[in-house]
Amino acid sequence: MNLPSQFLGRMRDSLKGDYPAFLRSYDDPPRRAVRVNTLKLSAEEFERIAPFPLGERVPWEPRGFYIGQEKAGADVYHFAGLFYSQEPSAMCAAPMLGVRAGERVLDLCAAPGGKTGQLAADMGGSGVLVANEPDFGRAEILSRNLERLGVRNCTVTAARPEQLAARFPAYFDKILVDAPCSGEGMFKKEAEAVLHWSERNVALCAARQREILDEAAKMLAGGGRLVYSTCTFSEEEDERQAESFAARHGLKLIAMKKLLPHEAAGEGHFAALFEREDGERRAFEAGRAESGGSKEGVRAYRAFERETFGAESGEKIVVRGGRLFAVPDGTPLLFGLPLRGTGVELGTFDGRFKPSHALAMARGGEAARFLSLTRAEAEVYLRGETLAADLPDGWCVVGVDGFPLGWGKAVRGTVKNHLPKGARRMAQTG
Repeated sequence: MNLPSQFLGRMRDSLKGDYPAFLRSYDDPPRRAVRVNTLKLSAEEFERIAPFPLGERVPWEPRGFYIGQEKAGADVYHFAGLFYSQEPSAMCAAPMLGVRAGERVLDLCAAPGGKTGQLAADMGGSGVLVANEPDFGRAEILSRNLERLGVRNCTVTAARPEQLAARFPAYFDKILVDAPCSGEGMFKKEAEAVLHWSERNVALCAARQREILDEAAKMLAGGGRLVYSTCTFSEEEDERQAESFAARHGLKLIAMKKLLPHEAAGEGHFAALFEREDGERRAFEAGRAESGGSKEGVRAYRAFERETFGAESGEKIVVRGGRLFAVPDGTPLLFGLPLRGTGVELGTFDGRFKPSHALAMARGGEAARFLSLTRAEAEVYLRGETLAADLPDGWCVVGVDGFPLGWGKAVRGTVKNHLPKGARRMAQTG
């Protein structure tokens, strides 16, 4: 690879005798991996039905498997949310937090959603999860990925860190800050990362990371833990940044982990774990269960729910701009912040209820009318085409091997395709 000479000089000075092995690692192809989405099935169940060969498990993430498959994301099971394609080194940060069900958790720089998916699986649908991405376009991608995985307890925001810090002082038990960085661990995967690298960009990234971390510290509750991670190797962005952060905010620096491509089976990652040993843990006013003028929409959804799933779930429903969301108790309602969604988007109401893709992915397996497709038929559905099926007229969940893919609407023996354009094969795999 045509790597920047200044980068190579820095690595030579840092690694010394290990530098030749580091340099040789760039002759190897990128390592690929998938992480099983345990919100839908166990890692052992996926091993039995995996549509491509699985290698060894990723050492730092038991739900992760090395693979040789170049385009795992093109498989039907990807669209069903059974796995997430994730660079193996990047899987190391989230497990360091030790997230548990019922906790308050923030992923501050969350897009495209791989680490958020890890945190959500650890929480098992219980607790408060906020995933933030300041760029609204990237927040949309984040939200779509979480919908595909069937995550039920996450609020997706597109706020600046200081906006969140003003609303959540000393609130979160666990915070992940996977900060924007100079991307030295991405050189094999992204040619632009090489083109954009410079000493100046390293310094700019370090300054930006410092600002983000300072806002994150304001949101960490007493007794809480924070993981800071990057996909780069520079000490300014990694070790020195971590040590400076701990000193500025009186945090205990528990551990630092650096995965280098000549030492670990991955492209490289850095993660540091901190703890706030004392201090308060503040509450957040959860807000009203329903916004004004929402009763008609809620009634329409409850009728749809009884018909489709056989009974009412009793979930708290929030209505915002004609969109209905089911949110777990205690979920902060963040009206006033740039918000992509909260909990599970149930659908829209404009005089008639229309279910959302997120509802199918989160609860579709419970539907009374489930159209089970072969893999070949699923390919037709994922292209947005209609299907023939002998079903009573009305909404049905369309899926493969018992796992939902989205909605269809049966009309006189034909199932019209209601898979959103952004969730179709052409949109995701080109």
